[in-house]
Amino acid sequence: MSIFLAFILCLLAVLMGRLIQLQLVSTESFSKNEVNLLESSVRQRSQEMVIDNGRGSFLDRNGEPLVHQKIPVLILFPFLKNMDWESKRVASIIGISQPELLAAVDKAKDPFAFGEPRPLQLTPSQMEQINKLEIPGVFAVERKYTMANSPAEQLIGITGENEKVFARRYPDKGLSPQTVIGLTGLEKSFDEFLLPDGKSKLVYHVDGIGGPLFGIDVKYVEPANPFYPVNIKTTIDKEMQLLAEELVDQHGIKRGGLVLLDIETNSVLALVSRPNINKNSPYDSKSNGIDNMMVKQQIPGSIFKTVVAAAAIDHELDGPGRRFNCDVTIKGTPDTNYQHGMLSFTESFAKSCNNTFGILANELKDLDQDLLDTYARKLSLLGPVTWEGDFYHFDHFKQLQDEETGRVFLDNDARNDANFVAMSAIGQHEVRVTPIAVANMMSTIAKGGVSEMVRVAYGVEYKNGTSMLSFPQEKLEEDSISPYTAMKLQKLLREVVVNEEGTGRGLQGLPYDVAGKSGTAETGVYREDNQLLNKWFAGYFPYEKPRYALVTVNLGVTDGGGSVTPLFADMVKAIHGVDNK
Repeated sequence: MSIFLAFILCLLAVLMGRLIQLQLVSTESFSKNEVNLLESSVRQRSQEMVIDNGRGSFLDRNGEPLVHQKIPVLILFPFLKNMDWESKRVASIIGISQPELLAAVDKAKDPFAFGEPRPLQLTPSQMEQINKLEIPGVFAVERKYTMANSPAEQLIGITGENEKVFARRYPDKGLSPQTVIGLTGLEKSFDEFLLPDGKSKLVYHVDGIGGPLFGIDVKYVEPANPFYPVNIKTTIDKEMQLLAEELVDQHGIKRGGLVLLDIETNSVLALVSRPNINKNSPYDSKSNGIDNMMVKQQIPGSIFKTVVAAAAIDHELDGPGRRFNCDVTIKGTPDTNYQHGMLSFTESFAKSCNNTFGILANELKDLDQDLLDTYARKLSLLGPVTWEGDFYHFDHFKQLQDEETGRVFLDNDARNDANFVAMSAIGQHEVRVTPIAVANMMSTIAKGGVSEMVRVAYGVEYKNGTSMLSFPQEKLEEDSISPYTAMKLQKLLREVVVNEEGTGRGLQGLPYDVAGKSGTAETGVYREDNQLLNKWFAGYFPYEKPRYALVTVNLGVTDGGGSVTPLFADMVKAIHGVDNK
């Protein structure tokens, strides 16, 4: 009996310890999954309809929503099926039949917005009439919804629940591990600003079998702080962004996209990356579009000749009387594709003669093996170029944490090898740049050598629209090219378009005069014996009074198609149309 009594006491002690753990010790982080028992308990004894999850959102530069929209909807609670309520009156107000409304309520187990997944959108008058009826469990409210096809999806990024990342990122926040956090793009960069201060919701308390616990009262709960959630005011122009996305898809860009900068403010007006994000399984494969291709390293091809040209100008290798043999390849063998004859420096740039720039790069190497790196940095190609600095209580805050840097060489041996230097001069071998950095290079040249950080956000705004924090225009720390060099490059870039044999001649006759440079890069990847190429066109416009820098790129296409010059042209026309509305 004594042994049995001791055994019973031990069991009671274990049970008591378990109850203490559940009720007092591990209430907010129970088990290895860190389950919040308090929240789970509340969920178990209540039905709720979340009106706004409390996470901040994103606006375009004019205050237009980019990710979420508020839709006026009719919220119905399932306990209505056990009540006699004015269903006929409500049905009449929203323009449907009473049986249709009652059938929707009868099928419901949880509160719902009528018509979901495509909720019926109410008018202000309908909302006022419904709420005046004061029917318990019937509410007309504005509910926040995620846009089905939100623009600039890779730039904005995606959110999700990730308990491990949450615990690592916010060990002392005191929020639920199931809190939605930013995983990529601006959602990731601005995550701490966007974290919810609390949800706005309609709550109805129920007993263990779903019956009313405190009658049929439904409570409206909202965060105590009226200034939250905040919004991130981006630099995106929603109208131009949607036009850009439409044009990229019309031109069949499967992998690539475009970047459009406002030169005056050095900010992104539109950014399109393809492929699209597969939102059902974004992390399953690289091909699912989770990466923002406009901030990833790419092989630039002849775009890089702009760097060689800048260095050649500064070191006086561009003499007007000098001629280069453009009937031969970069290796000095007869060129079977192009027979341009003897060309000047300017003509070589316009017609993109590889041999000219291979020769110039090796002459620059003999002067200083680091000159290509130096001028790539002066033209902001080595990056990062997006806004970075001390902001609020963050040291070295980055607007785009996923932006990659560029490079010219991987080791010193290549810098001293004439063949590797020549290949690098035409944007091959180990040269890698990001499209957003190329856009910034064009902006730098258009502004006479002024090199600035690229902004994708103007600042953080409180819920009521007043400014909380802002990002000023900042110059890049690296030295830039001189105004004289910029002026010479401007003329070279314009010659690419106006020269009847220039690689950008297809851009003549547009409503804005264009200056720019084309590029076709070999990737070393083959499909059915055809090497895949990266095709570029980067430039700015209008030529005389620059306002926009634009980069278009089509990655991994065959030689027979995939030109991005038509896309560039159509984008110029579209922007002109917007400007002249």
